[in-house]
Amino acid sequence: MSCAMTLLAEDPIPTRYTLLSRLEDWDDQDSWKVFFDTYWRLIYSVAIKSGLTETEAQDVVQETIISVAKDIHKFKRDRALGSFKGWLRNVTRWRIADQLRKRTRAWSEDDSKTSDGAPRLEVSEIPDPAGDDTESVWEEEWQANLLGAALEKIKHSVQEEHYQIFDLYVIKQWPARKVARALGTNIGLVYLVKYRVSALLKKEVRRLESQWDQA
Repeated sequence: MSCAMTLLAEDPIPTRYTLLSRLEDWDDQDSWKVFFDTYWRLIYSVAIKSGLTETEAQDVVQETIISVAKDIHKFKRDRALGSFKGWLRNVTRWRIADQLRKRTRAWSEDDSKTSDGAPRLEVSEIPDPAGDDTESVWEEEWQANLLGAALEKIKHSVQEEHYQIFDLYVIKQWPARKVARALGTNIGLVYLVKYRVSALLKKEVRRLESQWDQA
């Protein structure tokens, strides 16, 4: 796990019910943009790690967002469905299963097994790069998704040289002396930038989380 990732290890993305309520309004474009920008990379990455092609993964993103739009009111009514994080994971896996069924249909010579002509593929049969530990794969992508969103935000709020230092020293984990030599600066500034930008990153993570209360 990278140094930057450890900054987020304690905190998954939470989900605010006020936003979920706004998502019931399909015409609320601002809320849907926030939702899409927050989750599309997560859904896409999990689809790719489940063995789908780029095109299939893009379809999973689109179909998952549509499923959320159609069923968000059901989730809000039924707390037995668990957390939003878990519900979204299941919706994503169901859409991945749909893509695998389409692939299986194309290969199958006997289309009589199900009413739609495709062999039935259960969610439990989806290939999982982590074996049976699906939740760890989802959690890893969940954390990476939040880190990426936070990094993208602070990238535009600090000096370009400072972000380069942080990227090389913390993200890419170059030795401090190598960073200083590569960027023509002193090692003291490398340490100082790590401290300051790390603090900004943690603050941005908290800001993102403040938008999403635990569901």
